[in-house]
Amino acid sequence: MAQRTHTVSGDFDLTMDELRVVARYVVRHAEDVLAVFEQAVSDDPRPRLAIDAAWAFINGADRTKLQRVTSLDAHRAARSAPSEAARLAARSAGDAASAAYLHPIAQARQVGHILRACASAARIGEMEAGGDPAIGDALLERSRQRATPVLIDVLCRYPPAAGGGSRVARLTRTLDRSLRLAADRPSGHIEASGADARRMECTS
Repeated sequence: MAQRTHTVSGDFDLTMDELRVVARYVVRHAEDVLAVFEQAVSDDPRPRLAIDAAWAFINGADRTKLQRVTSLDAHRAARSAPSEAARLAARSAGDAASAAYLHPIAQARQVGHILRACASAARIGEMEAGGDPAIGDALLERSRQRATPVLIDVLCRYPPAAGGGSRVARLTRTLDRSLRLAADRPSGHIEASGADARRMECTS
């Protein structure tokens, strides 16, 4: 199926190809922890359906109500999950589906739609290791390495991640800072029009 490359506009532009890059980044982290939810709630398919919907968009389908509906369903599954780890895993799946509808609005809370699943996966890793923060740091480093130049360029169109006292919020801010620092590289590392100016804004 041919991919549509039309642009959605707001405070800045996002193309469908860029949204697919974001969705791919989010869904990879959601898939890493999906089993945590499914082991806790074996008869609830909602998070997996959200991940499937995310992949449908990534692989070229138009974004439709499928992504919206499955995202909402996965978040409902998260609210009824029996543990923090299962809740974070289901919410990550919901974030993957909703990435197709990331808003081009210069608001810090939008950063959570890009990075919260990564931070959630790191937090789950910590909990599974008895609360070891070194595991979370290692998983954030993996997330940093997974980030493509296009993903970083999209991230830098938004203000830095918003505050919050939860461990997931702190992990999100840590990853956000790391990726913005990664933008401070020679221009050949960023493959998007206007990236040099956005890189300066990102690290200022």
